[in-house]
Amino acid sequence: MSRIQYFVASSLDGFIATPDDDLAWLLQFDGFEGGKESYESFMDGVGCIVMGGETFAWLMKHEPGNWPYPSTRCYVFTRHEHAAPPGSDITFVRGDVGEFVQDFKDAAAGRNVWVVGGGNLAAQFADAGLLDELIVSVIPVVLGNGKPLLPLEGPTPPLELTASRTLGRGIVELRYAISPTGGAADA
Repeated sequence: MSRIQYFVASSLDGFIATPDDDLAWLLQFDGFEGGKESYESFMDGVGCIVMGGETFAWLMKHEPGNWPYPSTRCYVFTRHEHAAPPGSDITFVRGDVGEFVQDFKDAAAGRNVWVVGGGNLAAQFADAGLLDELIVSVIPVVLGNGKPLLPLEGPTPPLELTASRTLGRGIVELRYAISPTGGAADA
């Protein structure tokens, strides 16, 4: 059964990018012990990718001519017109994430759906009760401000820690199951 997963790196203070989408703070950790293995193991279970338009635009700017997911079906939520890069299998969509969940799961063909990049899109899944798992690699850097990990309207129900491990250079990977009721708590 497909699960919808948000696999992401975050600063120690809960940001996934600087206010201007700079990832230099994260990229300085490329090649850390256990990172490649963690990513490859995660990707082995992914059958479909969902990302926001800002993440897609960032990839096109920083990885020109190199689509990083050539063998994986991808959906991009955007209000802008984009062209799919050569060698990609991308569908551009707009609307509520709930309208497309069955499409994502069908495309995943029994594997998992990865919500890539921006916290805003992941928050839409969480608010709709559709996010099953949060996998966050906590990077030992404090940014002070930036793009939040999961910008929700209010607190979530308690998350269930299902696994944790220390990787190289002080990075800690945490895996949380999200309650089936999901979304922000009614406080």
